[in-house]
Amino acid sequence: MTQLAVARLRLAMLAVGALLAVPALAQGRNDFDPANTRLGFELRTRWGQVLDGVFRQYEGSVEHLPDGRQQVRLRMYTRDVEIVDHPRYSDWARSEKFFDADRYPVVTFTSKPYDPMLLYDGGKLEGELSIKGISRPRSLDVAPATCQRPAVSCDVVATGAVRRSDYEMDDWMLAVSDRVVFVLRARIRSGKTP
Repeated sequence: MTQLAVARLRLAMLAVGALLAVPALAQGRNDFDPANTRLGFELRTRWGQVLDGVFRQYEGSVEHLPDGRQQVRLRMYTRDVEIVDHPRYSDWARSEKFFDADRYPVVTFTSKPYDPMLLYDGGKLEGELSIKGISRPRSLDVAPATCQRPAVSCDVVATGAVRRSDYEMDDWMLAVSDRVVFVLRARIRSGKTP
């Protein structure tokens, strides 16, 4: 075998080794970037007023699974939830009549594993939403990416509507709509594209 053939064989072996290592490198986790992430919800009053709710405290991550898929995990803390510019509604949102923050301090969403192309193309992100200890399957509609590196160079935007009565949050039904729209605008801390 000539030196050129040996060099080509070594190069080919290195290339195969690098390809096999890619899934291992892809495993891990990216945490949401708190400076560039907003997790909230919208409510409407019967008079057409939009109430903008924000989870001031949360934990969010994207887990990179060994098979190449990803999974989102969110924990949103209800004790610090705020209805922007409406202190009275903020108190109500934290009370036992809505999130019941003293008994149920966390709202969680855990997605099913998904293909990372969902962040580029948009589509349904299936998962389970738990509010007040009640877990139900729910999906978020992910908008198509507006940049080449979604979650790094631009927000990943996802929305999903639920009925608050499904989670025993049925106070003030005459004044505030049953429909709650969750609005998530997220970026990750790491420069690694999800």
